[in-house]
Amino acid sequence: MLGHLIVAHLKDGKVLKGLSLDVDIKKPLCHLKTEGGGMVEVSLAEAKALFFVRSATGRKEHQESQTVVPGDSRLVGTKRVRVVFADGEEIVGLMNRYPPITPYFYMLPVDLESNNIRILVNRAAVKGMHELSG
Repeated sequence: MLGHLIVAHLKDGKVLKGLSLDVDIKKPLCHLKTEGGGMVEVSLAEAKALFFVRSATGRKEHQESQTVVPGDSRLVGTKRVRVVFADGEEIVGLMNRYPPITPYFYMLPVDLESNNIRILVNRAAVKGMHELSG
């Protein structure tokens, strides 16, 4: 598969899904090629978060673990952080730099079995965040 499978959650509540080749936190827009073959422009400023996923449908039955697995190589140099969005949604992930100093930042899911590969968060959509111990 060429590109990254993205599920874009926008600040207005809309959810867009598609493939993207041009997500870049230094650029204001990215494009998603939808399942129907159309092209949708996504403004990073209007996004709450972009979820880089394994499957666009996800696994609703899977309960995301928020506990780190000892020996997980992704833990080296990262912090476990809870992010609370302005709409009340919360995610727990691993961050290389905490607190972030850029308007957009990446997180990795704590759960190794997560459908999410990585998450690009728009800091403007965040109400609060804090480092978790362990």
